[in-house]
Amino acid sequence: MNHQTQVGIIGAGPAGLLLSQLLDQQGIRSVVLENRSQERVESRQRAGLLEQNTVDRLRQAGATDRLDREGLVHDGIILSYNGQRHRIDLVELTSGSRVTIYAQTEVVKDLIRLRLGSTPLDAEVPISFEAEATRIDGLESSSPTIHYTQNGEAHTLTCDFVAGCDGFHGISRASIPAELTKVYDKVYPYCWLGILAKVPPSTHELIYAYHERGFALHSMRSPEISRLYVQCNVTDTLEDWPDERIWAELQIRLGSTGWVLAEGPILEKTITPMRSFVSEPMQYGRLFLSGDSAHIVPPTGAKGLNMAVADTGSLFDALMTWYREGSRANLDTYTAGCMRRVWRVQEFSNFMTELLHHNPDRTPFDAHLQTSRFNQLITSRAASALVAENYVGHAAKQSAEATT
Repeated sequence: MNHQTQVGIIGAGPAGLLLSQLLDQQGIRSVVLENRSQERVESRQRAGLLEQNTVDRLRQAGATDRLDREGLVHDGIILSYNGQRHRIDLVELTSGSRVTIYAQTEVVKDLIRLRLGSTPLDAEVPISFEAEATRIDGLESSSPTIHYTQNGEAHTLTCDFVAGCDGFHGISRASIPAELTKVYDKVYPYCWLGILAKVPPSTHELIYAYHERGFALHSMRSPEISRLYVQCNVTDTLEDWPDERIWAELQIRLGSTGWVLAEGPILEKTITPMRSFVSEPMQYGRLFLSGDSAHIVPPTGAKGLNMAVADTGSLFDALMTWYREGSRANLDTYTAGCMRRVWRVQEFSNFMTELLHHNPDRTPFDAHLQTSRFNQLITSRAASALVAENYVGHAAKQSAEATT
């Protein structure tokens, strides 16, 4: 079966769904191909912190009704070093910027409802679930074709452009010739064990904690649900971490005089490897990558979702220049603009990761440097301001807008 659209999008994560919604608002047709079921897509637990730039893009897409009601706006974050806490005042240090806690799962649900709810009954459904993209042909032509299977049948989708939003394991990045691709990779010698717990958060702002026993993070998903993490070994399994051990480690690593961590039933456990990854270019012919298909950051800086939305915004703007003016100027510079932002975010995420984790391979010299960096944050407004600017996204945006 053969289908046609203007922009073919592979992947129904935040990047692909947001791009589809933004294009639809401008009268540009798109089809999203997603290899998982709708139920699976809407249940995956991922990031939960939105920069203001991300909220602005979602608002542009008309996707903030529920976010505005349920999102938790934060004015600062807390860094803890062996129980010694230091608050980074985001509002003061960035002239008014904040961040919002709202789970990526909910962003995806909101965008799916928008896309499916705005489709006329006689129109082609803009999202095809359980549709596995298997090959992309003709990327150097004006009509690339995505081959995919659905319900045991072979399909093709011919389009003007292909947006590869299918994550690290998708086919999009592999469709760029290997001889044109440069890959940069760093794997960290520890993982995160994450839990969702049915207990009100014990903090009004996120707590990032370094401890000699390992990193810990206290976040939240709602006024009733807490999201917490502990650093664990790369060889650990969920069986190594019964509930009692998790809470015991969280109590120690997050502990501070006069503060109490409330405990509750654990609803979910996951182990996440820590890595940094960048692949360039982010485009080839009529293919453009967005989000995890091109880059991954360790979650310490809370940047994965925000980077995907930033890529999507840049791609949307470039596509609109093409459709309105017939100009490829912004499409041709897509990689360069994204990479300036990507490397700024990679540096910040690496800084936060190495500041807050106990590296099993570190030397005594490294340990003293780690302590010195935290002491600088405590004593230097400029150092705290740099963390704040990167955390709310200002520094990455300025880097992307800079010229080379």
